[in-house]
Amino acid sequence: MEETKLFLITYFAALIGVVPPGLVNMTVAKTCVESGKKNGMYVAIGATIVVFFQALIAVLLARYIFNNPFVRNILLRAGLVIFILLTVYFFVKARRDPHIATHSTKANSNSIFKGMLVAVLNIFPIPYFVALGAALNVGGDISHDWTLMISFVLAATMGTFTTLYFYVLSFIQIEDKTALITRYSNYFMAFLMLLLVIITLIRIFYY
Repeated sequence: MEETKLFLITYFAALIGVVPPGLVNMTVAKTCVESGKKNGMYVAIGATIVVFFQALIAVLLARYIFNNPFVRNILLRAGLVIFILLTVYFFVKARRDPHIATHSTKANSNSIFKGMLVAVLNIFPIPYFVALGAALNVGGDISHDWTLMISFVLAATMGTFTTLYFYVLSFIQIEDKTALITRYSNYFMAFLMLLLVIITLIRIFYY
C-alpha cells in the first residue's frame, strides 16, 4: 500500500515536472521535426535511461544533498556553466544555419546516445528528485527501505518517459508546420537556455 501511494505521487510529480519546455523535452520535439518521430522516440528512450540513474542517485543521496548547501550550490553552478555554453552553441548554430535543415528521417541508434547526452547535461532532475525524495522521506532513514526506493526510481523514470512520449505524439499535430519550426528551433533553444541561466542564477543567489 505504501509503495503504491509512493509510486503514484512520484509518477505524477515526474510527469508534471517534465511538462514545461526544457532541454530534454525540447530536444525530443526538435529531433521529431528534423529527423522524424522514430528518432524522436529514440532520444526519449535515451534520456529516460539516464533519468533512471539520476533518480537512483538522487534517492540514495537525498538526505545528504538536501541538507548540504555546498553540494547543492556546486550542482547549480555546474548547471549554470552548461546552460551558458548551450546558449552560445544554439545561437551560433542558428546564425550560421538560417535555412531549413534537411536530415535523414531514418531511425538510428545514434539518437539514443543523443538523448542520453542531453539528459546528462540536464542536471535539474537530480535536485528535483532529491527534494521530492526528501519530502516523501525515501531513503531518509539510516536503514534504507529498498522497496520504497525502487518504487520511487521506477515511478520517476516512467513519469518522465510518459511526458516525453506525449511530446513525440504531439509532432503529429505540428507536422504540417515542420519548415517553420525547423527554421526557428535553434533560436528557441538558445532563448530557452538563456531562461534557464537566469533561473539558475536566481536559485544560486536567493535560495
